[in-house]
Amino acid sequence: MRIGLFTDTYPPYINGVSTSVLMLKQGLEKLGHEVYVVTVNSENFHYKKEDNVLMIPGIPIGIYDFRMTSLYPLRALKIIKSWNLDVIHTHTEFAVGTFARLIAKQYNIPLVHTYHTMYEEYIYYITKGYFDGASKKLVEYLTLFLCDKTVEELIVPTKKTHDLFKEKYKVKRDVHIIPSGIDVTRFYKENVDLLSIKSLKKELNIKKDDFVILFVGRIAKEKSIDFLIKNLKAILKKVPKARMIIVGDGPDMNELALLVRENKLDKHVTFTGKVPWSEIPKYYQLANVFVTASKTETQGLTVIEAMAAEKPVVAIKDESFELVMKDKQDGLFFETKEEYQRLIIELYNNPSYAKMIAKQARITANAYNPEVYAKRVLEVYESVINKDTNTLKKVINKVKKVFVKTGDTK
Repeated sequence: MRIGLFTDTYPPYINGVSTSVLMLKQGLEKLGHEVYVVTVNSENFHYKKEDNVLMIPGIPIGIYDFRMTSLYPLRALKIIKSWNLDVIHTHTEFAVGTFARLIAKQYNIPLVHTYHTMYEEYIYYITKGYFDGASKKLVEYLTLFLCDKTVEELIVPTKKTHDLFKEKYKVKRDVHIIPSGIDVTRFYKENVDLLSIKSLKKELNIKKDDFVILFVGRIAKEKSIDFLIKNLKAILKKVPKARMIIVGDGPDMNELALLVRENKLDKHVTFTGKVPWSEIPKYYQLANVFVTASKTETQGLTVIEAMAAEKPVVAIKDESFELVMKDKQDGLFFETKEEYQRLIIELYNNPSYAKMIAKQARITANAYNPEVYAKRVLEVYESVINKDTNTLKKVINKVKKVFVKTGDTK
């Protein structure tokens, strides 16, 4: 099968969507399929033929590193046409996603779409608090149009997103729940160089008896990192050697750094800034526990990464994380700040319990390898191609009947 993946974000830019697309590409290729990627970059038009990756120039839109491109770049169209795609799979609703919809319609190629982002949670980046109600209605309208009316099949990574479409947006179509895959093996502790971990500990001034609380992700309001920082003060009363390492970059970096200073936590909190994708596994191996208080995730790939790294995860109780973890088996959930503090202190005081949770976490994470992910997505591709084939057969049969009635059997 010849498959086209269309996305606004792809490595070397790293976030949940780009990781998901990369894992899908690798998984499908391992299964013997030809996979092509169309994405946006910040430089000139570039086609990496050896990797089947087409990069179209884009301009910044003011939200993180996301970029927009023209809707119908003719130079790109010529290359995409030569691929002779069997199916198009979009991973964005806008820019490249719109381009994909135009191509799919023009060349009658089946279109599958994955909805990765709960846009209602990100409106404040555009509105700054003004007209939120009207903006959410507009987002709902656009989401329904782009994810329901213009695609053959819809995929979402979690039940939380499934329920958004079925219960809130009231869509009639099938919505396939397929969690994104990740290369879990790169996070296994035995696959991370011990000397590099030792060097990183020295660089970050992490002592042997420090208890490291780790967060990895975008440094932004929706991640609720302020909750983690504010609760560190209470944790330090019971865990005086607690250290919080915050890995990532984003618009709230300065605001959170100020929060750290105001709470006199400078010696206990370290911001690493942006870290290369290849270096991320080392940071998980620094941790005694991985934490997240974000309620805006569609899946939360960093939680799976931490589990694969064999680290106990303490996460806010949310449907996205409940799909991945089972409480007190391979992870721990909290609902209040008191519960959060208690769980961190419990893991510190009971290393054998922490080890038990972490060991089961790694076993659970194995279910998210790229080939499992690719096989499930492939089933959707096959269903939509077969559906289109059956539709074509029906049309041909109808035409034949017309010819039979008119006596023209040629």
